[in-house]
Amino acid sequence: MRIIVLGPQGSGKGTQAVMLSEKYSIPHISTGDLFRMNLKNKTKLGQTAAKYINKGNLVPDEVTNQMVKQRISEPDCKKGFILDGYPRNLSQAKALSSFVELDAVLDIEISEHETIERLSGRRVCQSCGQNFHIQFNLPKKEGICDKCGGTLMHRQDDYPDAILTRLNIYKKETSPIKQHYEKQGILRTVNGSQSIEGVFTEILFNLRKVLSAQ
Repeated sequence: MRIIVLGPQGSGKGTQAVMLSEKYSIPHISTGDLFRMNLKNKTKLGQTAAKYINKGNLVPDEVTNQMVKQRISEPDCKKGFILDGYPRNLSQAKALSSFVELDAVLDIEISEHETIERLSGRRVCQSCGQNFHIQFNLPKKEGICDKCGGTLMHRQDDYPDAILTRLNIYKKETSPIKQHYEKQGILRTVNGSQSIEGVFTEILFNLRKVLSAQ
C-alpha cells in the first residue's frame, strides 16, 4: 500500500499514520523526520537544505521532492509506505506522481472549531517533543512530561489566532492537492471527529475497498 495521509493540524493524521504503519508493516515517512535525518547526517540533500534554512528561507520543492524520492526507493518501502506531511502543494503532488503510483490518499477532515479546541489545549514537552492535552491526554503530573520529566509548554502557534492563520494556509495549499487526487479517483475522505479507534476503523474500511478493486 502506497498511501498519503492528509489532514489539518489537530486531525490526528500522525497518530493514524503510525497505526497504519504497524497494521501493514510499512514505513511511516514524516517529512519533518526526513528533514531532521538528512540535516543530522549531513547528507548532500541535507547540506543543500541547510543553506536555505540557515538563511531563514523555504527549502525549494525540488530538494524536498528528491528527499522523498530517495527515501521511498529504499528497500523497506518495497511493500509500500505512508507519507505524512507531503505533498504540501500541487507542485509537489505532481512531482510525486512522476515517480510513484499511489494506491490511496486519505483526507482526515475535522471542523474549524474542533481544530481550535484540540490544538489550543495541547501542551508540548520542551525536551523531547511529546504531546499532551489538557482535556484528552493529561500528564500524570501537571506541567511535567511523563516520558522524560521535561517541562510542558503552551506553544505560541497553539493559540486560537495563530491556529486560524495556519488553518487558512493549509486550506489554500491543500485544496488543489485534493482536486488533483480526486481526478485520479484515489481520494478518500474520512470523518476525523470520531474517536481514534473510530477514525482508524473508517480508514481500514476505505483501504479494504481499494485493495478489493485492485
